[in-house]
Amino acid sequence: MQGIAKALSQHGKQLRLAVLQHMNKGIFSWATLISRIQSESPTVIIPHMGLENITVREILTAKGAAQSGAVYWCSTAHLVHDAVKHMTANNVGALVVLKSGDDKQLAGIVTERDFARKVLLPGRPSEETRVEDIMTEENKLVTVSSNTNILRAMELMTDERIRHVPVFDEKVVGMISVGDVVRAIVDQQHQEVKQLKKYITGDYY
Repeated sequence: MQGIAKALSQHGKQLRLAVLQHMNKGIFSWATLISRIQSESPTVIIPHMGLENITVREILTAKGAAQSGAVYWCSTAHLVHDAVKHMTANNVGALVVLKSGDDKQLAGIVTERDFARKVLLPGRPSEETRVEDIMTEENKLVTVSSNTNILRAMELMTDERIRHVPVFDEKVVGMISVGDVVRAIVDQQHQEVKQLKKYITGDYY
């Protein structure tokens, strides 16, 4: 009994409190995202270690974004039309923007929402508009590091009302989305349930 009590204390309560505290805040519904991802076939992406121990690094590794060349980007000089084509081709909702002429210098981020609000709605031609004209600039950018805890990343996304966050470790090493965070939470929840079932059926003594 002590083992299962410890597991529940470390994982179950932490998970439920974290989700309840953040799921209904902000412009998107954490509850809706969690419900939708729970309906998918559960796939283990991160070993069960408890949300308090999961960092952005684990999420990047699980999605393969920690590999060299997996950071999707464009430059400030690129046309919006080309940036959107790049997003579509790679099935991503945002691109890191690097300064033109210096592919190591972070300039900002451009998202599908930027395109919709600043190009589509005003009727601006995407073939004539540069990324630098619609992006979120570096001085307004919210970033995390590989060592940032998943709950902290979730809190930042909720408080800042954003869906994509660049991961910056002296240089850009990846990008995480609200979907990545929720998928990791649901994955941990599935594994927790499996552990509880094992205890109930007598696999724990």
